Formats: sequence, structure tokens, C-alpha cells
Amino acid sequence: MALYEHVFLSRQDISNQQVDQLVETFRGILENNGGKVLKVENWGLKTLTYRIKKNRKAYYTLLNIDAPSTAVDEMERLMRFNEDILRYLTIKVEAHEEGPSAMMQKRDDRPRRGGDRGDRPDRGDRGDRGDRGPRRDRDDDRPRRPRDHDSE
Repeated sequence: MALYEHVFLSRQDISNQQVDQLVETFRGILENNGGKVLKVENWGLKTLTYRIKKNRKAYYTLLNIDAPSTAVDEMERLMRFNEDILRYLTIKVEAHEEGPSAMMQKRDDRPRRGGDRGDRPDRGDRGDRGDRGPRRDRDDDRPRRPRDHDSE
């Protein structure tokens, strides 16, 4: 059997108990078709980037699934008919991550982008000048270009 990560968004006006009922319904569909749900994470009510079916918020739920593709297809087919489900996405993975997903980790636990920057000063988006040599200033020994008003 294949491993999948499945995330679905449900309407903002249903209760947490109804979200749990949706999870149990889809768990039953998967188990009846030879699969199983390994982990369920409720990410909670979050604001959407844009409106979906007149909803500004949605309940996010992650399911780690070990099931044949026919079971996942049947679950997705039934999600299309359920008016409480706004969107869903299923991704086939090689292995499930151990521990909490990235959405459930605290911000301090997540690795920072850009690697370890503690040993060098922050140069912003310019980067290091490297071997380009010293910066030239106006007072250096370059000859100045004559201007029209200088010749008078």
C-alpha cells in the first residue's frame, strides 16, 4: 500500500465536533476499502488567503494515510459531494515524518532559513563584496571629466 498526506479544509461555521465527525467518516471509508489512517492533526481555524465559497476562514486537518489508491480515490470522490469540505489535497509520500508536522511545531523549533548566520554580519540582500577591491570615493586620484561650465 502507498503512503499519503491528505489535508482538507472545512467550513468555518461548523463545530470542532463536526470536524471530528468528518474525520471519522473518512477514516471509515478508507478502512472499508483496505486502508488505515495513521495520524490525524487538527490545525485549527485559520484565515484563508482568499475567499473560498464565501468563507474567509477554514478548519485545517491533516491525515497521514496508508491505503491503496482506490481507497483514496473513493474518499476524494465523496469529499467532492460534501458541502462542508471547501478544498482538499492528497500527496503521495515515500515516508511519513515522525513527530508533529511543520504546522504544529512552535516557531522557535523550526529551522531558520538561510542557514546559520551568527558568524557574519548582516549585509542585507547585497551579499559580500568578496575580491572586488576597495570601494572608490569621490576624493580618489581619478581624473575628473571636464564639464561645460568648467571650461569658462
